[in-house]
Amino acid sequence: MLSDRLIKAIKEKKSPIVVGLDPRLESIPKEILERHFELYGETFEAAAESILAFNMGIIDAISDLVPAVKPQIAFYEQYGVEGMMAYKKTCEYAKSKGLVVVADVKRGDIGSTSKAYAIAHLGRTKVGSQYLTAFEADFATVNPYLGDDCMKEFMDEVRELEKGLFILVKTSNKTSGQIQDLEVEGEKVYSKVAKIVSTWNDQICGESGYSPIGAVVGATYPSELEALRKLMPKAIFLVPGYGAQGGTASDVVGAFNEDGLGAIVNSSRGIIFAYEGTEAHFAEAARAATIQMRDEINNALEKSGKIYW
Repeated sequence: MLSDRLIKAIKEKKSPIVVGLDPRLESIPKEILERHFELYGETFEAAAESILAFNMGIIDAISDLVPAVKPQIAFYEQYGVEGMMAYKKTCEYAKSKGLVVVADVKRGDIGSTSKAYAIAHLGRTKVGSQYLTAFEADFATVNPYLGDDCMKEFMDEVRELEKGLFILVKTSNKTSGQIQDLEVEGEKVYSKVAKIVSTWNDQICGESGYSPIGAVVGATYPSELEALRKLMPKAIFLVPGYGAQGGTASDVVGAFNEDGLGAIVNSSRGIIFAYEGTEAHFAEAARAATIQMRDEINNALEKSGKIYW
């Protein structure tokens, strides 16, 4: 089961970290941009090839340090079809390096549309007599706010192809509370979503004690993080908001169970653009930032008695 594979990788690498691959063209090193703009001109193709070269450098630098990467699809979509090819090739390259790929696509719609999203990002698409893979990914992020029937459309891929989901429960952005903190029947919306996730966790769970149906819970809300951990003991948490958004190692401790497991903490800008303002090579700086983040989180877990290694 995918959840078991992810937990095993976390233990082996001693690293509950996922690196967000959110490329911004203006932050990609000048030498990469110049090389590809010279070849392709000021085109989407030049942008896409620059992104792919940058991503491959990051992946090479951190693949032995982390269990997973998380490409955010919006950063690729803005460059059209060429950008989506860079996304596809990034996912494939990460998989070739043995990494778990979290497709940060935040999909969710009415049943038939959700099913198409599930097939696109986690499954296999039927073309004539063949079944082809559109995008290589293990997990996909899913927006739950169209309800339970929307999310259920992803379950065939989860069960049959050993895939996984991260359901948006309490996100890291400042205004998430406008909807997620509303009270309905004396209970916050995010708590209601958490209980749905927990119900699914009871239906599908791996030998590790964790389910491939996880939850997105932001590091920027540490008290809610701790409370939601209790509501979803079998869910793996995907924890955004670390570093650039203000979350710290001590803030994310509540995301982990007493066994020191159950969460992967994401950093994007803080790792992939760590070289900015320094004379370091972008890949070397990303590696150093990853090691620092890993050590900070492991030290915070150890101080809390949540030791998984």
